[in-house]
Amino acid sequence: MKQRRGKKHSTGNFKTKSSVSYPLPIILQPSAFKIHPSDFRLQPSLFYPFFRVGIGNDVHRLVRGRKLILGGVRIPFEKGPLGHSDGDALAHAICDALLGAAALGDIGRHFPDTSRRWRNASSLLFLREVKKIIAKAGYGIVNVDATVELERPKLRPFISRIERKLAVALGIKPGQVSVKAKTGEGVDAVGLGLAVRSEAVVLLCMQQRSSEP
Repeated sequence: MKQRRGKKHSTGNFKTKSSVSYPLPIILQPSAFKIHPSDFRLQPSLFYPFFRVGIGNDVHRLVRGRKLILGGVRIPFEKGPLGHSDGDALAHAICDALLGAAALGDIGRHFPDTSRRWRNASSLLFLREVKKIIAKAGYGIVNVDATVELERPKLRPFISRIERKLAVALGIKPGQVSVKAKTGEGVDAVGLGLAVRSEAVVLLCMQQRSSEP
Protein backbone atom coordinates (compact mmCIF):
# COMPACT_ATOMS: atom_id res chain seq x y z
CA MET A 1 0.00 0.00 0.00
CA LYS A 2 1.33 3.40 -0.94
CA GLN A 3 1.54 5.92 1.88
CA ARG A 4 0.13 9.38 1.48
CA ARG A 5 2.90 11.98 1.48
CA GLY A 6 3.53 13.43 4.92
CA LYS A 7 1.40 10.80 6.68
CA LYS A 8 2.42 7.57 8.32
CA HIS A 9 0.01 4.74 8.91
CA SER A 10 0.82 1.95 11.31
CA THR A 11 -0.49 -1.44 10.29
CA GLY A 12 -0.62 -2.60 13.90
CA ASN A 13 -0.24 -6.23 14.92
CA PHE A 14 -2.54 -9.12 15.68
CA LYS A 15 -1.23 -11.71 18.13
CA THR A 16 -2.47 -15.23 18.55
CA LYS A 17 -1.98 -17.32 21.66
CA SER A 18 1.25 -18.61 20.18
CA SER A 19 2.59 -15.02 20.20
CA VAL A 20 3.02 -15.01 16.43
CA SER A 21 2.47 -11.50 15.05
CA TYR A 22 0.63 -10.78 11.82
CA PRO A 23 0.76 -7.37 10.12
CA LEU A 24 -2.67 -5.83 9.59
CA PRO A 25 -3.11 -3.85 6.36
CA ILE A 26 -4.93 -0.53 6.47
CA ILE A 27 -7.48 0.32 3.80
CA LEU A 28 -8.10 4.05 3.36
CA GLN A 29 -11.84 4.36 2.82
CA PRO A 30 -13.84 7.62 3.16
CA SER A 31 -16.74 5.76 4.77
CA ALA A 32 -14.58 3.75 7.17
CA PHE A 33 -14.80 4.44 10.89
CA LYS A 34 -13.43 2.91 14.04
CA ILE A 35 -15.91 0.91 16.11
CA HIS A 36 -15.93 1.06 19.89
CA PRO A 37 -18.09 -1.07 22.20
CA SER A 38 -20.15 2.00 23.09
CA ASP A 39 -21.11 2.44 19.42
CA PHE A 40 -23.38 -0.58 19.61
CA ARG A 41 -25.46 1.17 22.27
CA LEU A 42 -25.37 4.67 20.78
CA GLN A 43 -25.99 3.77 17.14
CA PRO A 44 -27.76 0.41 16.91
CA SER A 45 -29.10 1.28 13.46
CA LEU A 46 -25.55 1.18 12.08
CA PHE A 47 -25.35 -2.51 12.86
CA TYR A 48 -28.92 -3.51 12.05
CA PRO A 49 -29.04 -6.36 9.47
CA PHE A 50 -28.87 -4.79 6.02
CA PHE A 51 -29.81 -7.95 4.13
CA ARG A 52 -32.77 -10.31 4.52
CA VAL A 53 -33.31 -13.66 2.78
CA GLY A 54 -36.72 -15.13 1.99
CA ILE A 55 -37.93 -18.50 0.69
CA GLY A 56 -41.27 -19.18 -0.98
CA ASN A 57 -42.96 -22.15 -2.62
CA ASP A 58 -46.29 -22.86 -4.24
CA VAL A 59 -48.02 -25.79 -5.93
CA HIS A 60 -51.22 -25.98 -7.97
CA ARG A 61 -53.17 -28.88 -9.38
CA LEU A 62 -53.41 -28.86 -13.19
CA VAL A 63 -56.92 -29.15 -14.64
CA ARG A 64 -58.56 -28.73 -18.03
CA GLY A 65 -60.31 -25.49 -18.83
CA ARG A 66 -57.73 -23.25 -17.12
CA LYS A 67 -54.99 -21.11 -18.70
CA LEU A 68 -51.39 -22.02 -17.86
CA ILE A 69 -49.75 -18.79 -16.72
CA LEU A 70 -46.26 -18.61 -15.24
CA GLY A 71 -44.54 -15.36 -14.37
CA GLY A 72 -47.33 -13.49 -16.12
CA VAL A 73 -46.73 -15.31 -19.41
CA ARG A 74 -49.39 -17.56 -20.92
CA ILE A 75 -47.99 -20.93 -21.93
CA PRO A 76 -49.92 -22.84 -24.65
CA PHE A 77 -51.21 -26.05 -23.04
CA GLU A 78 -54.45 -27.96 -22.59
CA LYS A 79 -54.33 -27.66 -18.79
CA GLY A 80 -53.86 -24.87 -16.29
CA PRO A 81 -53.54 -24.41 -12.52
CA LEU A 82 -56.62 -24.63 -10.35
CA GLY A 83 -56.77 -21.57 -8.10
CA HIS A 84 -58.74 -18.57 -6.89
CA SER A 85 -56.63 -16.14 -8.92
CA ASP A 86 -54.88 -17.04 -12.17
CA GLY A 87 -52.95 -19.72 -10.26
CA ASP A 88 -49.50 -18.44 -11.27
CA ALA A 89 -47.37 -20.68 -9.04
CA LEU A 90 -44.15 -18.87 -9.95
CA ALA A 91 -45.45 -15.41 -9.06
CA HIS A 92 -47.02 -16.76 -5.87
CA ALA A 93 -43.75 -18.34 -4.71
CA ILE A 94 -41.90 -15.07 -5.32
CA CYS A 95 -44.56 -13.11 -3.41
CA ASP A 96 -44.19 -15.43 -0.42
CA ALA A 97 -40.40 -15.18 -0.55
CA LEU A 98 -40.50 -11.37 -0.59
CA LEU A 99 -43.02 -11.13 2.23
CA GLY A 100 -41.17 -13.75 4.27
CA ALA A 101 -37.84 -11.96 3.91
CA ALA A 102 -39.42 -8.81 5.30
CA ALA A 103 -41.30 -10.79 8.00
CA LEU A 104 -44.60 -9.47 6.67
CA GLY A 105 -46.65 -12.64 6.49
CA ASP A 106 -47.57 -14.53 3.33
CA ILE A 107 -49.63 -14.20 0.18
CA GLY A 108 -52.75 -15.62 1.85
CA ARG A 109 -52.66 -12.89 4.47
CA HIS A 110 -52.54 -10.06 1.95
CA PHE A 111 -54.59 -11.62 -0.87
CA PRO A 112 -57.04 -14.08 0.76
CA ASP A 113 -58.80 -16.59 -1.50
CA THR A 114 -62.04 -15.69 0.27
CA SER A 115 -62.06 -12.22 -1.30
CA ARG A 116 -63.93 -11.69 -4.57
CA ARG A 117 -61.49 -8.89 -5.34
CA TRP A 118 -58.75 -11.38 -6.17
CA ARG A 119 -60.87 -13.89 -8.09
CA ASN A 120 -59.15 -14.63 -11.43
CA ALA A 121 -56.79 -11.71 -10.74
CA SER A 122 -53.42 -11.55 -12.48
CA SER A 123 -50.65 -12.54 -10.12
CA LEU A 124 -48.51 -9.77 -11.60
CA LEU A 125 -50.82 -7.48 -9.65
CA PHE A 126 -49.85 -9.39 -6.51
CA LEU A 127 -46.17 -8.84 -7.29
CA ARG A 128 -46.65 -5.11 -7.78
CA GLU A 129 -48.57 -4.84 -4.52
CA VAL A 130 -45.98 -6.87 -2.61
CA LYS A 131 -43.23 -4.63 -3.99
CA LYS A 132 -45.08 -1.63 -2.51
CA ILE A 133 -45.54 -3.42 0.82
CA ILE A 134 -41.87 -4.26 1.30
CA ALA A 135 -40.78 -0.83 0.01
CA LYS A 136 -42.98 0.79 2.65
CA ALA A 137 -41.19 -1.35 5.24
CA GLY A 138 -37.86 0.01 3.98
CA TYR A 139 -36.65 -2.87 1.79
CA GLY A 140 -35.45 -3.04 -1.80
CA ILE A 141 -34.98 -6.14 -3.95
CA VAL A 142 -31.42 -7.26 -4.66
CA ASN A 143 -32.26 -10.37 -6.68
CA VAL A 144 -34.81 -13.11 -7.25
CA ASP A 145 -33.90 -16.74 -7.99
CA ALA A 146 -36.72 -19.16 -8.81
CA THR A 147 -37.37 -22.65 -10.15
CA VAL A 148 -40.49 -23.94 -11.89
CA GLU A 149 -41.19 -27.69 -11.89
CA LEU A 150 -43.48 -28.79 -14.71
CA GLU A 151 -43.44 -32.07 -16.61
CA ARG A 152 -44.75 -30.54 -19.82
CA PRO A 153 -44.75 -28.41 -21.86
CA LYS A 154 -41.10 -27.42 -22.02
CA LEU A 155 -40.58 -23.92 -20.63
CA ARG A 156 -37.15 -23.08 -22.05
CA PRO A 157 -38.55 -21.04 -24.99
CA PHE A 158 -40.46 -18.84 -22.53
CA ILE A 159 -37.86 -18.26 -19.80
CA SER A 160 -36.44 -14.95 -21.09
CA ARG A 161 -39.90 -13.48 -21.52
CA ILE A 162 -40.93 -14.66 -18.05
CA GLU A 163 -37.86 -13.05 -16.49
CA ARG A 164 -38.60 -9.75 -18.21
CA LYS A 165 -42.25 -9.81 -17.13
CA LEU A 166 -41.30 -10.46 -13.52
CA ALA A 167 -38.65 -7.73 -13.57
CA VAL A 168 -41.13 -5.15 -14.88
CA ALA A 169 -43.73 -6.11 -12.26
CA LEU A 170 -41.15 -5.82 -9.48
CA GLY A 171 -39.57 -2.63 -10.81
CA ILE A 172 -36.10 -4.16 -11.13
CA LYS A 173 -33.73 -5.05 -13.98
CA PRO A 174 -34.05 -8.38 -15.84
CA GLY A 175 -30.54 -9.24 -14.68
CA GLN A 176 -31.85 -9.32 -11.11
CA VAL A 177 -34.26 -12.14 -11.93
CA SER A 178 -33.31 -15.76 -12.65
CA VAL A 179 -35.83 -18.46 -13.53
CA LYS A 180 -34.98 -22.12 -14.14
CA ALA A 181 -37.27 -24.86 -15.45
CA LYS A 182 -37.20 -28.47 -14.26
CA THR A 183 -39.31 -31.57 -14.83
CA GLY A 184 -40.41 -34.10 -12.24
CA GLU A 185 -38.71 -36.98 -14.07
CA GLY A 186 -41.94 -38.96 -13.91
CA VAL A 187 -41.96 -38.83 -10.11
CA ASP A 188 -44.65 -37.43 -7.74
CA ALA A 189 -47.54 -35.16 -8.80
CA VAL A 190 -45.32 -32.95 -10.96
CA GLY A 191 -43.72 -35.88 -12.75
CA LEU A 192 -47.11 -37.42 -13.43
CA GLY A 193 -48.31 -34.17 -14.99
CA LEU A 194 -50.84 -33.52 -12.24
CA ALA A 195 -49.37 -30.33 -10.80
CA VAL A 196 -47.03 -27.38 -11.25
CA ARG A 197 -44.68 -26.38 -8.45
CA SER A 198 -42.40 -23.39 -7.95
CA GLU A 199 -39.79 -22.36 -5.40
CA ALA A 200 -38.15 -18.96 -4.99
CA VAL A 201 -35.35 -17.39 -2.98
CA VAL A 202 -34.97 -13.62 -2.71
CA LEU A 203 -32.46 -11.23 -1.20
CA LEU A 204 -33.64 -7.89 0.18
CA CYS A 205 -31.53 -4.91 1.14
CA MET A 206 -32.57 -2.36 3.73
CA GLN A 207 -32.94 1.04 2.09
CA GLN A 208 -34.16 2.83 5.21
CA ARG A 209 -34.80 1.78 8.79
CA SER A 210 -38.47 0.96 9.37
CA SER A 211 -40.13 2.80 12.23
CA GLU A 212 -41.88 -0.41 13.25
CA PRO A 213 -40.20 -2.75 15.76
